Amino acid sequence: MHTVTLIRGDGVGPELSAATLAVIEATGVKIHWEEVVAGEEALQRFGTPLPQEAIDSIRKNGVALKGPITTPVGSGFRSVNVALRKELDLYANLRPAKNYPGIRTPFGEIDLVVVRENTEDLYAGVEHMVGEDAAESIKIITRPACERIVRFAFEYAVKNRRRKVTAVHKANIMKLTDGLFLETARQIAQEYPQVEFEDRIVDNMAMQLVQKPQLYDVLVMPNLYGDIISDLCAGLVGGLGVAPGANLGREAALFEPVHGSAPKYAGQNRVNPTAMILSAVMMLRHIGEAEAAERVEAALSAVLEEGKEVTYDLGGSAGTMEMAQAIVRRLKQQ
Repeated sequence: MHTVTLIRGDGVGPELSAATLAVIEATGVKIHWEEVVAGEEALQRFGTPLPQEAIDSIRKNGVALKGPITTPVGSGFRSVNVALRKELDLYANLRPAKNYPGIRTPFGEIDLVVVRENTEDLYAGVEHMVGEDAAESIKIITRPACERIVRFAFEYAVKNRRRKVTAVHKANIMKLTDGLFLETARQIAQEYPQVEFEDRIVDNMAMQLVQKPQLYDVLVMPNLYGDIISDLCAGLVGGLGVAPGANLGREAALFEPVHGSAPKYAGQNRVNPTAMILSAVMMLRHIGEAEAAERVEAALSAVLEEGKEVTYDLGGSAGTMEMAQAIVRRLKQQ
């Protein structure tokens, strides 16, 4: 029996969570879900969007599945996602981008992974006003953070039989901060001679991914570039609706779809559950249930390829739970 923290999220989060739990239950894997709240519901109930109870639960169980949580733009509380990453030192953001049959894209044969440093860079949030008419944000890059994220990327490549790691940077302009990242990546690469290594300037990387994404495999980069490039990669394979994610540290792992909470669709049973189900697939692999993970991915792939019981954005008319139930039926036929 596995114990996993569950945060259902805001907006469409509860619907996506319910659909995903139905799929996981159909695998037969025994999971005790320890449910806690974060986001808008927590703010209303406890006066904070991230209660200590949620942090303690993830720290105790070591693994969590989370639905999307609303983050106010420009005002209000800071991102719960960012706060969780900092509080639990979830330093590695893992974002796979993979083609699935039945999802129309201009590109084929894409199977790459973005490894994003999660704790520093401009996202460290060290910023202030300079007088009334200027604002300044400080970019922080440290050698220890560079070392652990690059080593994570190479270890992931070795474990998952990946062929190449590409370090993405802007060291031609930011010679000290991004220069430190690139220097560190080159040093770590020498420890893994079995894995090909290269580097790309971030703007060139964006162009390369649109022109010839099949040439790339594992991409490792600082926080800001990772946020942008991972969305670009999601666009290559069908959008955020099919983009899973994981935030990993030495003591905890948090799995979640990368899209937002889409509050205008809340309660309508319309939103595509693929990203959250694929996040659960990553979670199952993480807790040692690789066979169940493969079965869920195969069942999801079959439903996507058939294209009949899928949500509107995938060309179908099924609701969130109806699509999940179609996946459950495929699981039972295996």
